[in-house]
Amino acid sequence: MPEATETRILLADDHALVRRGVRLILEGEPDLTVVAEAGDGAEAIEAARAHRPDLAILDIAMPRLTGLQAARELARSQPETRILILTMYDNEQYFFEALAAGASGYVLKSVADRDLVEACRATMRGEPFLYPGAVNALIHSYLGRLQEGKGIPGRPITSREEEILKLVAEGHSSQQIAELLVISVKTVERHRANLLRKLGLKDRLELTRYAIRVGLIEP
Repeated sequence: MPEATETRILLADDHALVRRGVRLILEGEPDLTVVAEAGDGAEAIEAARAHRPDLAILDIAMPRLTGLQAARELARSQPETRILILTMYDNEQYFFEALAAGASGYVLKSVADRDLVEACRATMRGEPFLYPGAVNALIHSYLGRLQEGKGIPGRPITSREEEILKLVAEGHSSQQIAELLVISVKTVERHRANLLRKLGLKDRLELTRYAIRVGLIEP
């Protein structure tokens, strides 16, 4: 049965060719329409504020803010906008981070032509959409943690520290970071010091290596 209303979609990916292909998939359906595009996480947040989409489809690895960082901000500031992660990463850690960030679904780009449309519709019905490997990861991880008497893993750094870590790793100065995040240089330096202490790292180079390892930036 066709969907009763049209779903207005924001599409965020830093590769224009990927956005074009995904847009073709979505706009081949009468109930789905792309109303805005963004090339990074910060642009995605701005576009969401301007267009108030029903659904935001976010890539993970994007400049300035990752899709996961953008998802956390959208879940906080625009809870009425549903979130779907579309990624090349078949990665258990990213999958759990996506759920924790407020995403309703996780779709792999490699099978987007098969899964994406149904994922959009399921998300708008209020149903989670997980690819089969993610379901297995969720079950195995949950059962394993129960057996060990553990809960869901916590994040070692705060969301603000993660924002600053990403920008430091991308080569921004403290002054540039302060301007981007609308905070003082002193606050940026304090967060940097906290990051080094929490993560047991010495300098910007080690922060950059850590950011690559955890997927905040691409090598």
